[in-house]
Amino acid sequence: MELAVLREDMVDSLEHDAKAVVNTDDVGLAMRTVPREAFVDDDRKAYADQSLEHHGTRVLSPSTAARLMEVLAPDPGDDVLVVGVGVGYTTAVAAEIAGARHVHAVDITRPIVHDARENLADAGYPEVLVDCRDGARGLPDYAPYDRILVEAAAVDPPAPLLDQLAPDGRLVIPRGRGASQTLVAVDADGTETTHGPVAFAPLLVDGEQTGALERNRTAREDAERAARAAQAETGWEHEWIDWE
Repeated sequence: MELAVLREDMVDSLEHDAKAVVNTDDVGLAMRTVPREAFVDDDRKAYADQSLEHHGTRVLSPSTAARLMEVLAPDPGDDVLVVGVGVGYTTAVAAEIAGARHVHAVDITRPIVHDARENLADAGYPEVLVDCRDGARGLPDYAPYDRILVEAAAVDPPAPLLDQLAPDGRLVIPRGRGASQTLVAVDADGTETTHGPVAFAPLLVDGEQTGALERNRTAREDAERAARAAQAETGWEHEWIDWE
């Protein structure tokens, strides 16, 4: 069966089956257009509604990607930032809707960034900018953004990301820890809406990515210990004692 037919069948099922997670024409048309096989090694699995593993990162299932896009609700011409690019599929769907030149993505793990760039180029979206950054800090170089999508969980939306929202912007993020996560949309005016349970890996900080030599938190703690040790008394820095 041709991949284009499988793609049509996939979106049909997401629109009409019990899941019914595709509710808008923009998302449905984008998912019918983006060649998912460019992001999944096995063509037979590309259009199955299941999550996969690829080089240490999770490939979201089509239904999860659809849920994210429906909540994000980008419009053509919106400037979009995706934090946690992964293999790049969700980013490609956003690029199909908003326009590839309007979409930026970051990931903290350099090999994943390289893979995503190649995948996006193979899929027909080479104009998407993908950079290796600490996602919690966003990408201030191109802010503000009309839409920010975080594909990793955090207890609260990182303040730098909220600061990078346009005045009428929206940030979508899985909020919570472990099995207690909820998909949350936060508008620039502080309005929040919830959109059901989700399960995502936690948002990493610089130093926690695969292959990192050390965690920033450890480096910071070591520096703090060194500073305290330098200020500590070593036995002779006591006040002068007048023996007479």
